[in-house]
Amino acid sequence: MADRTRAWDLRDRADHTPRTLCFGPRDLVVLSGLPGSGKSTLMRRAVTGRRVDSQDTRERFAARLPRCLPYALYRPLVRAAHYLALRRALRTGQPVVVHDCGTQPWVRAWLARSARRAGGTLHLVLLDVPEQTARAGQRQRGRGVSRYAFARHRRTTARLLGAVQRGELPAGCDSAVLLDRPAADAVQRIVFTG
Repeated sequence: MADRTRAWDLRDRADHTPRTLCFGPRDLVVLSGLPGSGKSTLMRRAVTGRRVDSQDTRERFAARLPRCLPYALYRPLVRAAHYLALRRALRTGQPVVVHDCGTQPWVRAWLARSARRAGGTLHLVLLDVPEQTARAGQRQRGRGVSRYAFARHRRTTARLLGAVQRGELPAGCDSAVLLDRPAADAVQRIVFTG
């Protein structure tokens, strides 16, 4: 991809993918992709600083609630807790990596405003994996999303991917990095320096 767009396509380049993704000391990074694409795995492995992952929030709720209780019943509580945790993290003014739950434009707008207030910028890291790989990732962790929710995620992820491939950064983002699964597996650290 052309550097003038500040977008880097690292798909099909696992052997040449940098082991470390570096961002500025006041920047925010939003990690997006299909459910099951490996966002939480990448965050847990590579982020040593502050991270806000909706999957962590879901797991904390699931550990406290009866197993027979369907996720759909407590999903609103998980989302509320996730956004409260995100709000607390953003108020510190420190760099943070955020699992973008549902690739919602309003979340990215909120993150971009927060980054600007802290004197930084917002960066998108987008995992582009085939639908079958994402579904296998869901099965592997023993959880899945509904067909309706997956279709919604697929549409929004496809829009993001299409924009970046055309050289158009999503609103509020200063840069974008595209990773496939092998490239994501090659990334060992996401750091904030400067």
